[in-house]
Amino acid sequence: MGVTVRKNFVFDKQISMHLEELAKETKQSMTSVLQEMIESRYKQIKSKKRLQAFNRIKDSATGLLGNESIQSIKANREL
Repeated sequence: MGVTVRKNFVFDKQISMHLEELAKETKQSMTSVLQEMIESRYKQIKSKKRLQAFNRIKDSATGLLGNESIQSIKANREL
């Protein structure tokens, strides 16, 4: 994983209990449970951002120059 960094978090009592229960159920440390959850959520957000970026550019490569296609310009030019 590389370099580790210590972070301190403050949770509501109920959230803290849920985290402890998840750690026991999965036989993982609370740190490990949080890391997995954060990575999972991060991948979702990153994927959503990529899709939004793709949707912004997907129709930009139409092969048109103004209102004419490259093919029609070639066909109409004088040889």
